[in-house]
Amino acid sequence: MLALPLAAAACKRSSEPFAGYAFIANQESGALAVVDLGVMEVAKHIQIEGSPTEVMACNVRPAVYALTPVTGRVHEVQTDNLRVERKITIGSAATRMMLSPDETRLYVLVREPRSLVILNLNDFKIEWRVPLPEEPVGLSLNSDGTIAAVTSAASLRLVDLKSRRVGPALGRGAYGDVRFLKNSRTLVAANLEERLLSAYRAEDRVEDSRLLTHLPLAVRPDNLCFNADGGQLFITGEGMDAVVVVYPYDTPQVAKTVLAGRAPGAMAASDALLFVASPASGDVNILSIATTRLIAVAQVGSDPGFIAITPDNAYALVLNRQSGDVAVLRVAAIQPNRFKSASLLTVIPVGSRPVSAALRAI
Repeated sequence: MLALPLAAAACKRSSEPFAGYAFIANQESGALAVVDLGVMEVAKHIQIEGSPTEVMACNVRPAVYALTPVTGRVHEVQTDNLRVERKITIGSAATRMMLSPDETRLYVLVREPRSLVILNLNDFKIEWRVPLPEEPVGLSLNSDGTIAAVTSAASLRLVDLKSRRVGPALGRGAYGDVRFLKNSRTLVAANLEERLLSAYRAEDRVEDSRLLTHLPLAVRPDNLCFNADGGQLFITGEGMDAVVVVYPYDTPQVAKTVLAGRAPGAMAASDALLFVASPASGDVNILSIATTRLIAVAQVGSDPGFIAITPDNAYALVLNRQSGDVAVLRVAAIQPNRFKSASLLTVIPVGSRPVSAALRAI
């Protein structure tokens, strides 16, 4: 899902085919597979010390960043020479990372010691860190870059990034993912234990932030995905073979629940289509965003767990964790038909357990 560099890249549209690389984090083989999207082949495998679980692309500098939680390191890979140029240890167990809106800093969640670490990308040094009262799980930044939201298995808290202060618990419960809406003031958090999507209003003084509403859901909110313009939020998780559609207005509301696949998981959205992975059945269900109806189903491989859409909306890349490959769907070729089927353009072997991808133009 990808709050995220992929979402930012999706805002850029061009009549020319996307020329660039897909950087695929292979967790078990300890490498980034660099897929040349022009020829749909692996151009290089870049060895990473540790097991990368997350990779993020920067648009203002020729670099991507890979996170290896076990070693607690961030690795910078230059996109012009495809080499690891710099690396730094953030903590003994780093879990999540996110670029600042201006892409000058990288915000990293660390479990030990429990903290939010701010890495300056210019000199590649830790600028400062904020101790956290609980072990962090999820992270989101507002578009102004002034407030961070951090979830844990016990609470949701806001961090004032100007004063470097952690606010009181805004909500109590076992939280997972968290996202700011485009207005930069409303955020939604996945309350896993209660199966709720909780919406909050963030104020300049984080102590004044407040609850807006709790939305009961038909599924546990394990996965969140916005469409391209942020006008719809899609949710999947344990409890039902379905996608919950939420309208994320200033006060979000549940619109409908739509059947989709078997135990649906990771999602990604193009301008017109929603791609929903079903790891257990090895397929991807494709829904029309306008009608929320099933358009097609594509068999993609073993254990699909991550989907990325190229910035030009030309391709959907599906990472199959067990089979160790990337299934490529041509988005324009997906049309409603009586068989409700979609064929693959190609399948690219990339390595052992691909779990994350970032796209970068060249």
